[in-house]
Amino acid sequence: MPGSSTPPASFRTRREFAAAALILLGGSGLGLPMSVLAQAPERIAVAGGVITEVIYALGLQDRIVGVDTTSQFPPEALKEKPNVGYVRALSAEGVLSLKPTLILVIDGAGPPDAVSLLNESGVKIVRIADGLTPDGVVTKIAAIGAAIGAGAPAERLAAQTKARFDELAALRAGIAKKKRVLFLLSLQNGRAMVGGRNSSADGIIALAGGINAAEAIEGYKPMTDEAIAAAAPDIVLMMRNSSAHNLTPDELFAMPSFAQTPAAASKQLVRMDGLYLLGFGPRTPMAARDLMAAIYPEAAIPPLKTAAAP
Repeated sequence: MPGSSTPPASFRTRREFAAAALILLGGSGLGLPMSVLAQAPERIAVAGGVITEVIYALGLQDRIVGVDTTSQFPPEALKEKPNVGYVRALSAEGVLSLKPTLILVIDGAGPPDAVSLLNESGVKIVRIADGLTPDGVVTKIAAIGAAIGAGAPAERLAAQTKARFDELAALRAGIAKKKRVLFLLSLQNGRAMVGGRNSSADGIIALAGGINAAEAIEGYKPMTDEAIAAAAPDIVLMMRNSSAHNLTPDELFAMPSFAQTPAAASKQLVRMDGLYLLGFGPRTPMAARDLMAAIYPEAAIPPLKTAAAP
């Protein structure tokens, strides 16, 4: 059934189901000679917003036949392309129905059963490592380009991105006293879900020259009121499109968990677009610069000169 990753009872194994899906959905080429199939344009299904962003940046978006719901930049991606669902809740049948010749998935895509079916379908599938450092982003861009046969332009984009990270590092070196930043992912029944070490939030805070106030936590986890007070954040950072996006600074800093923090004194709440902030793609140096400017307004952080490069 659509949206399910479990083979119907009539198929004994996932492999049988995947093979049948290819025939029914056109993956077998409907009898076309292999030479014709080899000459056909690449049909790329994408699970990972940063992958979509890179392919659009390379000007190869016409080869994309489907994207996941995290593919929010550029905005036209989700408007122009069929939606294969949330990156962690993919439907193997839905992806295969687009007759892709290549499936690109970011680390963490799932569920495992759906990814296993895609692996067994016979369609080429490439996993892209979701690096959260400057080197990781540069490697990611190059890997996406190599997977879609656009190695040279992707290497140029990677080099441009590296130059922006280098300029960002110079700006970061000028920060004399670092501030503590707490990334608030959501509020669940009044309980704060925050970004700890080794999370994308941790990565962007470090790039922006801040200290992650939740560094004692691994990944994204709830944080107690007492722990938040002890973490003493100077700034609270949120996504504009988070589940708590309607929360005003007054409401946030009236909560017992945040009322006693240094951030509450001047209601230091910063909001940024989620994919821009946490996507770790070509725009990440600019996102980190913008966050740096918001954390350190007194430093008058200039725009990145390299951001204007073609």
